[in-house]
Amino acid sequence: MRNFLNDVKSLSKDQDGVVSFEYIIVAACIIGAVVAAFGTTAGGAIATALSGGITAITAAFTSAV
Repeated sequence: MRNFLNDVKSLSKDQDGVVSFEYIIVAACIIGAVVAAFGTTAGGAIATALSGGITAITAAFTSAV
């Protein structure tokens, strides 16, 4: 346990650790934005728009043939 605390203290003083932590925060924000846009199921806003667009293209193609 003492080694863990020493490692945490040294990480808090290390500037590379701060940069790594910032990358983790940015990655979490990007993941959150993707989940918000696409949703965790097929009911996300972008997924619904893409599905509707593909359905419209398929219907137009089928009626043209």
